[in-house]
Amino acid sequence: MNNDLKKIVIIPTYNEKNNIGEIVEKIFDLNIPNLSILVVDDNSPDGTGQIAEELAQKFQQRLSVIHRSEKRGLGSAYVEGFRYALNNGADYIFEIDADLSHDPLCIPVFLKAIENYDLVLGSRYINDGAIKNWNIIRRILSWGGNLYAQLILNMPIKDLTGGFKCFRRSVLEKININSLTSLGYVFQIETTYRAWQAGFRIGEIPITFTERKEGESKFNIQIFFDAFIKVLKLRFNSESFDNKK
Repeated sequence: MNNDLKKIVIIPTYNEKNNIGEIVEKIFDLNIPNLSILVVDDNSPDGTGQIAEELAQKFQQRLSVIHRSEKRGLGSAYVEGFRYALNNGADYIFEIDADLSHDPLCIPVFLKAIENYDLVLGSRYINDGAIKNWNIIRRILSWGGNLYAQLILNMPIKDLTGGFKCFRRSVLEKININSLTSLGYVFQIETTYRAWQAGFRIGEIPITFTERKEGESKFNIQIFFDAFIKVLKLRFNSESFDNKK
């Protein structure tokens, strides 16, 4: 791991007051050099944004907060976070859920893997990957959605919908983040698809996804059907990229 490289972990939040403090503490407890956190809060009614500000005072120069005026979606939050990370010189940019479904202890594993790849995905669907506390319907929807995206987009990636990722800055510079159109969970498919179209090296590492203990999941059946349509649009109407960096 190159300690001189700057790393920014982006955490979008909406009503995560019971989780944000714990995930921030766990990330900083890793003591990774040159790692900072950006919280992007969509004006959470439960006061998550204020808690994030208090954390920023505690971890000065290491944690920043972007306050948005309304709930505008996961994809929009990440795009804003990506812009911030690129403008602030990040070499590696992480996505991670605020609800502790992603284990921050995996971050050093990502940093090891990114030495050989341009984009590293945390995968539930490769050997040693797992999901905890999902019912059978949620498992079928997730597995089926991933298989559908793999087939339609012709991509050899096992977990296209996961939200635990690490990008090299060159990937985000290449894929034109300002033209990303997905707002919900399909945003994860779109970013990986664009990176793959552009010829970047994509690797997967196993993670265990654990359903949140606090708060409510943002997933619903409408999100699933929106993703179904969006994947078709990506396949047939996507912006073309040269098959090289």
